Amino acid sequence: MSSSLPPDGEAIGHFVATTPFDPQSVEVLTPEQEKIYLASQLRLMWWKFRRHKAAVISGVFLLVLYASILVCEFLAPYNLENRDVRSIYMPPQSIHLFHEGDFVGPFVYGYDFKLNMDTLKREYTPDRSDVQPLRFFCRGDSYEFWGLIEGNLHLFCPAEKGYAYLLGTDRLGRDVLSRIIYGTRISLTIGLIGITVSFILGITIGGVAGYYGGWIDHVVQRVIEVLQSIPSIPLWLALAAVMPVTWSPILVYFGITIILGLIDWTGLARAVRSKLLSLREEEYVMAAELMGASPPRVIFRHLIPGFMSHLIASATITIPTMILGETALSFLGLGLRPPVTSWGVLLNEAQNINVVALYPWLILPVVPVILVILAFNFLGDGLRDAADPYH
Repeated sequence: MSSSLPPDGEAIGHFVATTPFDPQSVEVLTPEQEKIYLASQLRLMWWKFRRHKAAVISGVFLLVLYASILVCEFLAPYNLENRDVRSIYMPPQSIHLFHEGDFVGPFVYGYDFKLNMDTLKREYTPDRSDVQPLRFFCRGDSYEFWGLIEGNLHLFCPAEKGYAYLLGTDRLGRDVLSRIIYGTRISLTIGLIGITVSFILGITIGGVAGYYGGWIDHVVQRVIEVLQSIPSIPLWLALAAVMPVTWSPILVYFGITIILGLIDWTGLARAVRSKLLSLREEEYVMAAELMGASPPRVIFRHLIPGFMSHLIASATITIPTMILGETALSFLGLGLRPPVTSWGVLLNEAQNINVVALYPWLILPVVPVILVILAFNFLGDGLRDAADPYH
């Protein structure tokens, strides 16, 4: 029987191939499989995210809203402080395209005004003979763009010597639509700044507690339990009342932002701590420590990315929570104050039930609050599913 082995004393031949290994030579991949196997992690997340239609629509909606805060002055038909004493508590005007069967383009009807001497209520009735076409990309009220550049260009304006109050006016004759557009800038940015403070505190404190454990973990957990045991609204009221009434609106704005950030970090810190307690025993963490990685690098470079899907979900939930917090404080008169305009400040005027019953359009600022909260929740669901490696 012949043997393929060399005789005793002779070296065994070298049979390792020197040509580069081609993985496709082992298994033939289809174009679809190759596209998936060679895709980056971000591309895989995007493919999973765009299958969530509600999340995509919500993301586009939020993107448009956040883009609008850059050009509030251009989008609003009136200046923020424009007052028309002849149009106090005027109801919303409807947009029409046809007048008596003829196409006119976007226009509104004027109103006839009279004061009811029995109820002292202003009564407005549409005047079908007063056609007021809307103007687009027009010159209107002057403004300072971001407080720096003088301008008067608007997306749309009322007719010459006319008016266009599409969402009505308030007790001072100010356009509600314009004030909602200006309030978007404050209400949306307060969530972003607040979540930055909250995430820095939550990830740092929770990461230290979960990584080191021991007495540091016990101290952090007791502090979190004390803060979470305090009811949110009374705590907001107490901290907001501490701010001096002499502060400027800008200082009050940053004060409210920091307060919301200091309150909402506890839940995130506890989640980060529980995750790090389980991940710190993994082999890749031990390997990083043996290679000399410092604790901050281990926490932020190796551990935190391991549960990024949870952090994304927390962010999309925390932002609307902070928007609601600012709205609640301003609604109660303890948050932002005029001349700063936010959705909460606008809703402050709707506290009186008689005002709501007589002029229901004053509660319209609650509509963008509801839409933004729903959009963030849908967006968070889509991002969480896209970033979850086990989904």
